[in-house]
Amino acid sequence: MPNEPGARRLLTPGTWPDGFDWDIPERFNIAERCCDSWAAADPDRLALIHVGSRGDARWSYGDLSAASDRAAGALAAAGVRRGDRVAVLLPQGPATLIAHFATYKLGAIAVPLFTLFGPEALAFRLRDSGAKVAVTDPENLEKLTALRDGLPDLVAVFCTGGGGDGAHDFDRAARTHAPLAARADTRAEDPAVLIYTSGTTGPPKGALHAHRFLLGHLTCMEVHHEGYPAPGDVGWTPADWAWIGGLMDMAMPCLYYGVPLVSHRMRKFDAAAAWELIARLGINRLFVPPTALKLMRQAPVPAGVAVRSIGSGGESLGPDLLAWGRDALGAPINEIYGQTECNLVVASARGQGVARQGAMGRAVPGHILAVLDAEGREVPAGEEGEICVRAPDPVMFLGYWNRPDATTEKLRDGWLRTGDLGRRDADGYVWYVARDDDVITSSGYRIGPTEIENCLKGHDDVVQAAVVGLPDPDRTEVVTAFVTLRDGADWEGLEADLIARVRSQVSPHLAPRRVHRVDALPTTATGKIRRRALRESPPV
Repeated sequence: MPNEPGARRLLTPGTWPDGFDWDIPERFNIAERCCDSWAAADPDRLALIHVGSRGDARWSYGDLSAASDRAAGALAAAGVRRGDRVAVLLPQGPATLIAHFATYKLGAIAVPLFTLFGPEALAFRLRDSGAKVAVTDPENLEKLTALRDGLPDLVAVFCTGGGGDGAHDFDRAARTHAPLAARADTRAEDPAVLIYTSGTTGPPKGALHAHRFLLGHLTCMEVHHEGYPAPGDVGWTPADWAWIGGLMDMAMPCLYYGVPLVSHRMRKFDAAAAWELIARLGINRLFVPPTALKLMRQAPVPAGVAVRSIGSGGESLGPDLLAWGRDALGAPINEIYGQTECNLVVASARGQGVARQGAMGRAVPGHILAVLDAEGREVPAGEEGEICVRAPDPVMFLGYWNRPDATTEKLRDGWLRTGDLGRRDADGYVWYVARDDDVITSSGYRIGPTEIENCLKGHDDVVQAAVVGLPDPDRTEVVTAFVTLRDGADWEGLEADLIARVRSQVSPHLAPRRVHRVDALPTTATGKIRRRALRESPPV
């Protein structure tokens, strides 16, 4: 295997072909391609820089391969077999990668879990997945220990930092346990990862992904990062690796391509600390959620920062943020779109001229999109409908865990129905309008919140904005906005100014009737605004 990451590209750099044919191998394993094959070719090649309380620790591919072989042996000794679920309740760091790779090497299924989850959220996911083993750290061990009596499928817990309280010592296992004799021979279609949805429209559902879903992400990585991978690339995301965005929009693709990955746990995102990290370690490829990007825009950019590209997704970025990337960083901020069930299928690439004001971008090579009506018919260019992705697709999930009914509803007539409303123009650019359940019905209009929120966030004093429809006897619903403000902003007269801004810059019929100032907006664990929570319990 060639030692240069460019040898693994799927696309010719700088091109955006209209047609692309996937070449998915019959046998494929994420751990083999992201760890073991690099270790065999160049064991000393730098894979990970972990920034921890004791300074920086550098891990080679050889280090990760050997540690995950031993960890796989320990998981097997604890009873993990092919198809079993292994919960990974850890922050960014080497132990997280070791746990994932060990799980894949056994042919088992990794279940990433956020360390911010409380007992109820953890218990639901552990019970629903039937996790046999969990890997965690001392900070989260107590939560798991308190839940174990209600988790009959959970037979063992491993803990970093020495184990204890009935848990096995994961660090010791990764250093000293007898290594796994042979990696499982997995097909590309075999299950590898079970990622739970945010649960914004009901109980969370487990989206089961196959090993080949890593490959399905790669064309988007290559186009929206523009020239990626390239010599000198270093990748980082502040997003938790328990989220598909953190795990598959940066961490695993970096390791696949041989690009050094940075891991660093931020208990609370700090823009100044993020810039210091980027400058010190020469990080130049980033996936940054919109909320974090907005905070970074408010902090000074230190000397020495040389960002090559930033990918961002989860909510619309708005023109002001995109212009800041161009003017302050000299780097494109490219929007990406997908969801837990089918990630990274739309993107922009400003350096290649693939961008249009307000649009998310175009369908990424290898993915087929359409905007369909309720009967499954494609709507004319410019008309609103549901964004759908043609099945099968390498990045698409196998189905919902133990939810065949929900899987059938999601995959209909050869299309994955995203539940997102949008429109597409004659050139293939896709505009996001709203989640189907976020649509506001007011005075006969169907109103999506995104355009209004972008307008509000364009005001210098507004940091975040969320727009929902609240019940009204005359209009069915009234457009209502909630905003958080920058420190020191004066609220006096601002509500009227914001309403007038939307009225003049967007449309009078879209202008909020009320704008409420709040200290914080309710969000999911992945940072997405929970408009449903605002509708059900508005903080007014």
